[in-house]
Amino acid sequence: MRLAITAFIAGGPLLFFFPQVPSGWPFFCAAVGVLCLLFLYLRPQVRWYQQILICILLFSMGFAWNAHYAESRLVNILAEELEGKECSIEGRVAALPQSSSASAKFAFEIDHLFSGNSEVSNFPRRIYLSWQPAWRSIQEIPEIIPGQRWKLKVKLKRPYGSLNPYTFDFERWSFHQDFGASGSIRSGELLKASDIRLTEFELRMELARWKLREKIKSLLPKDARYGGVMIALVMGDQNAIEQDDWRVFNATGIGHLISISGLHVTMLAGLGASAAGWIWRRRALPLMIPVSKVAAASGFITAFIYAWLAGFQIPAQRTMYMVGVVAFALWTGRNPRSFDIWWWALVLVLLVDPMAPYTPGFWLSFGAVAAILYAMKDSSGLLGIPTGKELEIHWSNRALQAMREACRVQAVVTIALLPFTLYWFYQVSVVSPLANALAIPLVSYVVTPLAIAGALLPDFIGRWLLLPAHASMEYLALVLEWMANWSWSVVWSSQPEWWLLLISGVGILYAIHPGELRGTWLYRSLVLLPLLLLFIPTVNLGNTSLKAGEFRATVLDIGQGTAVLIETAHKRLLYDTGPIQGKRDDAGQRVILPYLRGRGIDQIDRMVISHSDSDHVGGAASLLKQISFQSMMGSLPNNNPLLLNLQSRKIPSIPCRYGQYWTWDEVEFLIWHPREDTLFQNQYSMKPNEMSCVLEVRNKNGSLWLTGDVEKQGEAEIVARLDQFALNAMGDREFIFMAPHHGSKTSSSIDLLTKLNPDFAFAQNGYRNRYGHPHPTVTARYAGLDIPFYQTPRTGAQIWLFRDQGKSSSKVIFWRQEVKRLWHRH
Repeated sequence: MRLAITAFIAGGPLLFFFPQVPSGWPFFCAAVGVLCLLFLYLRPQVRWYQQILICILLFSMGFAWNAHYAESRLVNILAEELEGKECSIEGRVAALPQSSSASAKFAFEIDHLFSGNSEVSNFPRRIYLSWQPAWRSIQEIPEIIPGQRWKLKVKLKRPYGSLNPYTFDFERWSFHQDFGASGSIRSGELLKASDIRLTEFELRMELARWKLREKIKSLLPKDARYGGVMIALVMGDQNAIEQDDWRVFNATGIGHLISISGLHVTMLAGLGASAAGWIWRRRALPLMIPVSKVAAASGFITAFIYAWLAGFQIPAQRTMYMVGVVAFALWTGRNPRSFDIWWWALVLVLLVDPMAPYTPGFWLSFGAVAAILYAMKDSSGLLGIPTGKELEIHWSNRALQAMREACRVQAVVTIALLPFTLYWFYQVSVVSPLANALAIPLVSYVVTPLAIAGALLPDFIGRWLLLPAHASMEYLALVLEWMANWSWSVVWSSQPEWWLLLISGVGILYAIHPGELRGTWLYRSLVLLPLLLLFIPTVNLGNTSLKAGEFRATVLDIGQGTAVLIETAHKRLLYDTGPIQGKRDDAGQRVILPYLRGRGIDQIDRMVISHSDSDHVGGAASLLKQISFQSMMGSLPNNNPLLLNLQSRKIPSIPCRYGQYWTWDEVEFLIWHPREDTLFQNQYSMKPNEMSCVLEVRNKNGSLWLTGDVEKQGEAEIVARLDQFALNAMGDREFIFMAPHHGSKTSSSIDLLTKLNPDFAFAQNGYRNRYGHPHPTVTARYAGLDIPFYQTPRTGAQIWLFRDQGKSSSKVIFWRQEVKRLWHRH
């Protein structure tokens, strides 16, 4: 059975060897199935052939299921001709929204779509909408509730997200959630408050989740710091938890508790089974159906309802399926082994969601259970197979044995999940064992039961249960915050390579293998030494090493903003920090920091800020909290908040002026703008864009120009300086040029372009941005001068590598192309 399940699972990844879903996959799989069944019918006596053919059949079924999954989502994509047009749609809210009085984001099912005066027949049925203050004409947006029917005016676009190494992939997430488009709402009219049929179980559960969330909010004080944690523990919605709180939870390694874990589902399933068993024992009911069967069925039903109420997260699914397999075995008189239960849960999760393996929750949940089953299979008593003599042992000895087993389980899970944790999050919490020893019993047996009971019971009782749950979380958070602030609480690394994961995995298997620890602890410890390799920073971006005189420039796909990382052999410079997006989000937290963490970078030698516009300085504050900066240079007014932030952190800062020059590892850095007599008062003496800090980075054979938002006046000054400098003295270098101001029509003057005559140019701009950058006249200007012009929305992150081997020594990687190549290779 395990072999057959493995064959089904292995058939899914076969799809990624094709550049697109094969059109004839149903016929191919049907033919394979018919041939296998025919051969089984003709040769029933050959048992080993039967096993091979069954595996081939299930392998084909696995491929077919994944192909169907992918095809059903790809046909749901918005047509290109509808992108950017204002449309009118009718439909209903399809899931629990992320909403407040100022903004909302939610899934929406479309019934009708009108473009102009005509109805469109081919449109995505499920889309993701945002209702932001910028697009509304009233002070507060209406309350968004699952099941509501709306008529909305929207502007839609195909699923698109910035694409960088180690960062969140919005396009993959949209594909996973079956969103065929995303869009912003201009105005809306509520048609019906609720429109849910009795058969629509999923939507009814989403409405129940919304009511539960609103109830928890109403029962807690408005200023309850950890109200979002209470909601997450009850129903898995983590959107209301502050980023600062997540930093503490992740630094102490208890992030897995602040969600619907398998333990929560198991606990409720046990309560449901116990209650059903207590009721069923009355009178003659056990003569009809045994109590054990009724209890098992009730436990599964409880787990099923709660898993849906919790958003059907993977840990909840896994536990629900394992409970279901046990219940099915009990009803059919079977006695499955522990790993058989695990395998069935695995295949059921993949049947429901073939993309589950691309989420960290899948690996952490199934990995933890697999490690426990493997390491503890020889244990007896509390966590193993009862021996029947437990009660003959003194209670103190039983307690001591239980403590030992619990400590071993915690050690096994910590060691086994270390590679997964580093792969997904690039960090390991050193204080995690201590923090979990405190948090697991408190959160699992005090906070969570009180929160769940408070949410489900009537208000007059629930309030007095939720308040102590919240108070307990507050006291726990004080201790966790204290631990998180220890300088050694977290060890950061880069995302490990696959071969490091393989080597460390072999060592882990031996280190946690079942058996006595006494006498084998030394060998177990020695085989864990390869884990140290996981903490060696590695880079897999074209070429990993830089020599003196060479540098790498990573042009991040940052949206409508700028952020470029320059690396020499031993130094790093960050030019601009990207835009702010909303009150809580910025490019520093969303893109730059994950990229730096994935690379294992925790120190930047110099930050250069071109000017004070929010799309260039927006991520600086977030980065300063997490990354060590040695110095800063920029064109900022003296009263800019960033300068005050730097001063409080004792980070030296200097203004950016023409003529400044320094060398790192035989790579030259030159400032071309603003002029040398520029004074930075509380206000700029001219437009902020014209004050942009223009930086050239060059070696013997290549030159990279970073131009900020400089416009025509500043460009004219640069041209005059180039004439004075004598451009010929700059040597025969290959020029890579950043289009100023994201390619606006007020920049990229013909004088500057003809003077520099760059070999390549690039622009960092947002996909279908409202400014229309880059302007068509500018794009035509680059094309007229035969200058290849690369835009980050089309290329993703651009990684330019400047070698020291003659002209045309630069090499570029476009991350969108690289992702496609990696997917097809693996």
